[in-house]
Amino acid sequence: MTTPTPQTVIGPLPNSTGPKGNAVAGKALFTANACGACHTFTPAGSTGKVGPDLDKLPLYAKQANRGSLDQFVTQSIVDPGAYIQPGYPNAMPPTYGQKLSTQQVADLVAFLTEKT
Repeated sequence: MTTPTPQTVIGPLPNSTGPKGNAVAGKALFTANACGACHTFTPAGSTGKVGPDLDKLPLYAKQANRGSLDQFVTQSIVDPGAYIQPGYPNAMPPTYGQKLSTQQVADLVAFLTEKT
């Protein structure tokens, strides 16, 4: 029986999370998909109260303990029922994972996680 020999990686590990997002394109998607009707998010000028306050995404990601902020936000878009922030209904449409391309999801994640 043989076992694989580990390889030393020098430098950053390859990005296995998908394409790099574009925050400007993500803002346009946020607006086009009416995300602000349900979510408060200061960079978008939205004040929705149905869904979680997206200005608190870093806190919610920490509470959820589901990986990095980007991983948490991606999962919240493509599989919104996987984690429901306490105090909010499971009301986010589950179709964005099929409706949006991988690049569009990356763009939304970039917009939602951009440091302002």
